[in-house]
This record gives sequence, C-alpha cells and structure tokens, in this order.
Amino acid sequence: MRRKRPTVVCLAAALALTGCSAASTGGAKGGSALTYLTFETPSLTASFWNTSIASAEKKVPGVTVKKIVAPSTDRDAYAKQLQASGQFPDLLQSITPSTFATAGLLKPYDQKWVDANFLLPLGNAYKGKVYIPPTNSQIIPEVFYNKKLFAKAHIAQPPKTWAEFMSVCAKLKAAGVTPVELGGGDPFSASMPLTGILSADVLGKNPNWLKERYAGKVKFTDPDVKAAVGKYRTMVKNGYFEDGALGVKYADSITNFTSGKTAMYMMGSWFLGAVPKDHADDFGAFLTPTEDGSLVVPFSVGGSMAISAKTKDPAKATAFAQAWSLDPANYKALIEGDGAFPMLKGKTLDDYGVTVTKVFKDSYSYVTQQNTKVSSFGWATNDDSMPSGLNNAFYAASQALYSSDDVDGQLAKLDAAWDSATK
Repeated sequence: MRRKRPTVVCLAAALALTGCSAASTGGAKGGSALTYLTFETPSLTASFWNTSIASAEKKVPGVTVKKIVAPSTDRDAYAKQLQASGQFPDLLQSITPSTFATAGLLKPYDQKWVDANFLLPLGNAYKGKVYIPPTNSQIIPEVFYNKKLFAKAHIAQPPKTWAEFMSVCAKLKAAGVTPVELGGGDPFSASMPLTGILSADVLGKNPNWLKERYAGKVKFTDPDVKAAVGKYRTMVKNGYFEDGALGVKYADSITNFTSGKTAMYMMGSWFLGAVPKDHADDFGAFLTPTEDGSLVVPFSVGGSMAISAKTKDPAKATAFAQAWSLDPANYKALIEGDGAFPMLKGKTLDDYGVTVTKVFKDSYSYVTQQNTKVSSFGWATNDDSMPSGLNNAFYAASQALYSSDDVDGQLAKLDAAWDSATK
C-alpha cells in the first residue's frame, strides 16, 4: 500500500486540519484524540478509511481518531508541511520512514510484536528498526499484457529476455497495436518503465547498488545505469508508447489499457485491483525482462501506519496502529481492491475470504517463490530508500528522458541531487 497515487484533494487550505479532516468516526468520549494522515484512491475510498478506523477504535477503548486526507500524491511532503506548522499527525499511513526517522519524528514498533505477526519482519526496517509494520508487499512494476492483443500479433507467449521483449513490441506495432501504455502525465507513473529496467539490470546485478550510492562507490552516470536508461530511450525512439504519452494521466492510462487500446502496461502490482472482473482472464503478467532471461523481482515491502514520536499518548497510538494492522477486514479490502500481497504469518489467500483473479495468483507466486528479489528502484521503505526529495527528482528525470537524448545530463542531475540531499 506504499505508493504515491492520485488522492482525493482537500478543497480547504492545505494546512487547515479542520478542512482536510473528517469528523471522528467513533470511540469513547473523554479519552485520547489522535490524528491520522491517510490518502484516498478509487479503491481505498473515504468509506474504507472510515470503516477501518471505526473498527480499530472499538478495539482500543478510550481512543478517538480524526482522519486527515493528504491533498496530493506526495504524502511525505504534506507530512513535512504539517510538522513545520506544529500539526504533525499522531499516526501516518504509507509514508517513507527514512524521511522522518532521521529527524526523530517516528516511534519504532516493538520488534517482538513484529516478529510474531509478519512473514518478513525486517522487510522494511530502516537502520534496524521497524517504523511501519510490514503488512503487505508489491511488485513495482510488473508488465501486464492483453492476451487477445498478443494473439492478434501472433505472439504465443510473453517474452523472457530483453531481445524477445523488443521483438514482441515490434510485432505488436506491425500489427497496428500500440505496444506499451504510459501514463506519462503523472510523474510517478511516467517513471515505471525506468523503475523496471533499472531494478532488473542494475539492482539485479548489484542488489547493494543503492547502499553503495550512499557510500559514494557508484553513481547514476556509471555505464551500467546509462545502458539501462538507453533501453528506455530505444523504446521511445522506436515508437513503442502511444503518441502523446507525456500527456496521458495515470487514471486514463488504466482505462486505455483495460479497454484494449494498448497491449502492455508497466505498473505496480496495485493495478491488479483494477483488472476488469468480467474479462480478467484476458490479462496476464510477467517481469521486466533481463538480458539473459533470469527473473528479477522488483520488490517492495509496504506497510500500514507509522507512529509519531511526539504523540501525547504513545500507548493508545500504538494499540490503535497494531489493531488496524492486524484487522482481517482491512486485508480483504486491500487484496481485492488494491492488489496488495498480504504478509501475515500463518495465512493463505483463502484465510482472508477473498475472490482474486488468476493474474493476481500468478503475480503473488513471485512473492511466495524462492527467486531473486531486489528493492524496487525508488520504492523501497528500508535502507534502500532514496534520500528525501530524490524520488521526485527521479520522476522528473523519467519525464525528461522521454523527450531528451541527453542521458548524461539527466543522470548527472540525479547525482547532483543525491549529493545535495545527503550532505
């Protein structure tokens, strides 16, 4: 559930909590009143948050929770604004822990509780501590494809190597089908092809690349990164994205792909929640192909809420966060509506009472299998997370590289932004 996707925009002033907060959903009067920063999407609606909050409140007597909805896709930036104005929330959903933990703003969870409940207890740990429970995981991105359009172009099976992937794109284009959908109008969505290629080619060969970037041992301008970016430029130059891709908004990119206007879609596994139920079998998924066909899973362990180190009632805040993070009803909604892969110990998909598609099960198998998993480039919440501000710089570079051959210049900008952020 950790992603920056379109949210419902609050129409009031950005920092006015009375404008962006819902009324308390319940709880006992006279107890602790907590504020909770959330976000809303077409699948994680206001109703979902209100219901989930009310359920957790019932399990923690004496607590009421006021919901704050982030007014943009950048929850980290909004949380920073709230902190600067003295309104840092008691609880924060799906933020980047490293951005706030280094400033002493977050309270870590008790490791025994984390160990007892989750499959990968340290999956999103930052400097050895867990600031958001590792409740779910995602693959960012997968390459989703339309089986009927593949058949139209006489493509029998999804590609395994990069050369095969390029051949598939060429065959689709020759058959009059746009090979790859790109929601280039939204920065995070525009970055998906580069995220996939960099995860496969750079992190697949050196899983420690991001840690080594912190240590100054590698740079974005190094040959391996340039070669990976070159693949993206080839896709653009060969016309494998739709015309005007930089003007396509994220929501429209989903509609374009699911309606059969394009054959493939590189997107985070949360797209699984948008697969049309009435013809779900028309869709499949594979991983961004590597040169030699080896599987590299761009993996991100997501989580639920972080707890403010400044909250006036840490015991109640922790109890609420734990109750919310273990609620089976929340998992059902996240699995079916948001494509989240659950990470609770001792549970199978059947235990959540969910109805999922074959493409969901096939995708989830990448999580449960023994294979090469690397931190999805730019989406990690652990020690592989980028410095504050670098995600936005990466998104901007992704959009720029759609139109520009200045690969060296864009990568040099990323190096400069990284060095500035880590001074």
